[in-house]
Amino acid sequence: MSEDRRLEVLRAIVEDYVSTREPVGSRVLTERHRLGVSPATIRNDMAALEEAGLIAQPHTSAGRIPTDKGYRLFVDRLAEVKPLSSPQKRAIETFLSQGVDLDDVIGRAGRLIAQLTGQVAVVQYPSLRRSGLRHLELVPVGSDRLLVVVITDTGRVEQRFLEVPSAPGADPLVLDDVVLAELRARLNAAASGKRLAELPAALAAVAARVEPAAAPLAALVAATVVDTLGEENEERIVLAGTANLARSSMRFEQGLRPVLEALEEQVILLGLLTEMALEPGVGPVAVRIGHENGLEGLTETSVVTSGYGPSSDDGGDAVAILGSIGPTRMDYPGTIAAVRAVARYLSRVLPS
Repeated sequence: MSEDRRLEVLRAIVEDYVSTREPVGSRVLTERHRLGVSPATIRNDMAALEEAGLIAQPHTSAGRIPTDKGYRLFVDRLAEVKPLSSPQKRAIETFLSQGVDLDDVIGRAGRLIAQLTGQVAVVQYPSLRRSGLRHLELVPVGSDRLLVVVITDTGRVEQRFLEVPSAPGADPLVLDDVVLAELRARLNAAASGKRLAELPAALAAVAARVEPAAAPLAALVAATVVDTLGEENEERIVLAGTANLARSSMRFEQGLRPVLEALEEQVILLGLLTEMALEPGVGPVAVRIGHENGLEGLTETSVVTSGYGPSSDDGGDAVAILGSIGPTRMDYPGTIAAVRAVARYLSRVLPS
């Protein structure tokens, strides 16, 4: 019973500290929460929590504040995710569905998270390496050049120009509508429903089934599509709401500069998001608290992330990650709910 009560005391301390940004004392807990025990018992419970490293006393004669370990226990066992209201859900879906292209949708998702949480939002662009081919378009540019348009199942559009090759000893291939229509249809049919790992064999097989004069072009287009979807240098993220960190409520003991410098290291930040997504047993939302982030500039922050993608709601793999970054003294239930909701609705508005 005492263990359950101490967890309730920890919950009360976390909620009060997040709300007031002031250390919490036993008298305040007695006045604000119906814990059903005397102030002396609460003081004993607080002493036990402090000894366990779950709360700490920042100053002599001050109240207590949660530690990273205390926040972790709160998130894992005590936090109850706050459901968004119906108007909030409708507003999220409407705002995201009004995006005119992928760039606009990603930007809108970032602004939504920043607005809902009052913190920094981070949204990763859908990874080409985790995307599939939705449609392939072939557009002739002159007599010997071809524009290959690759449209992924997440809405990304990539364009590549090719010089039209000829089969050894054969006349140059004539890029007429019939040849391009057949090649386009065969490549799209071969790629349908396939991810990057499955595409090389599927597309390469097309070259063996077209007329000999078109085989070199089919092989070149297939290789170009695979190379385009396999590029690693396309990984990038978008930040929104960085100005929120300058608010007076966002106090950091080491100051704001280390946090801003860490956010500028986008490659390292992307690595953190990916690492969180790959943690064993991670659910729809992952949370890193303080020193768990492993980045010097983010030791006073918490990172809440969720994967998104056209099939992620159905248990499929996410194609990218989004999240929120704020002080360890954040509203975890509210942040988790906001991040998960935006991820869910972003998954719905992406092309399927």
